Amino acid sequence: MYQPYIRGKQFELIGIKELIPDVLIKNKDKISPIIEPVKDSSTLKTTINSLANNGINFTLIINPQVGTFTDTNRILTILKENVGNYTNFQIGIIFHENIDHKNIIDLLGNNNLTRISLSIIHNTMFDNIHEILASYGREIKYNVVNLSLTSKRYFRIFEKKTLVELDDYFNAQTKNSDYLKIGESNFSEEHLYYKDEGFIGFSDYLSIGEEYSESGFLPFAVAIHLSYKDTSSRIKIRHFVSDSNNDNSDIGGKFAEALEKLIKWCDETKHDSIAIHTFREYYVKGHFPGLGTLKKLSLMNHIDLVSKLI
Repeated sequence: MYQPYIRGKQFELIGIKELIPDVLIKNKDKISPIIEPVKDSSTLKTTINSLANNGINFTLIINPQVGTFTDTNRILTILKENVGNYTNFQIGIIFHENIDHKNIIDLLGNNNLTRISLSIIHNTMFDNIHEILASYGREIKYNVVNLSLTSKRYFRIFEKKTLVELDDYFNAQTKNSDYLKIGESNFSEEHLYYKDEGFIGFSDYLSIGEEYSESGFLPFAVAIHLSYKDTSSRIKIRHFVSDSNNDNSDIGGKFAEALEKLIKWCDETKHDSIAIHTFREYYVKGHFPGLGTLKKLSLMNHIDLVSKLI
């Protein structure tokens, strides 16, 4: 099982919604998104509603650690209002160093969500973890262990049937223009080996990366990050970057430069995904859809790729 870890920005959520008809519905037993909401938005509500109405399993984190949406009670209210009687989802809780377990347990009880299983995202280690988990008094369906924030062996103390590994495999650079020097990056092989290593699922931050930024800015370079499989079925990321990167003017022109490289590469390699058709439309029409849409399409390409590999 693949559990893509999504930060709930507008275009990431739209990407999940647009994947429902052609990817998520067809892969209900293989893909279950984890959503960490970062803003109280109508897009968050409609995304939850669409996932529930289409019978897709998902996890919604109720104590986000990034963004401005920190009201756990409000998140639980949004969840209840948009799932109706649907129960095939998990309430996600990030375990971090300063978590107030009692407060979260009380909020869960007050919101009458006793039938819903939990998915714990382990971003730290607790010596008394079994005692802590027992205090929640409900099924822990998934223990999502962040491998970069815990020890190599921490995951072994949990039931194997609950284990999901999480890590950030995106080779982030300081500036978009730096990707020009790289060309492509190794991403991961987890879809090939996660079962051998004792996990029932794996999770990553897609071709976006774990680093979170609230504010946007006009970049000097436009980069499109496209996941693909190599000849050994490993996932790599190709970086298509503009060339006129001396200032932040004419973002549309920079996009056109990066897009032309992407289309040429797709023609040569025959790479295709649910996102490539849209990229081709923009190329033909000479249209710049905005930087948020590039991230959305990158997300959609990545999830579509993984769905075909597992």
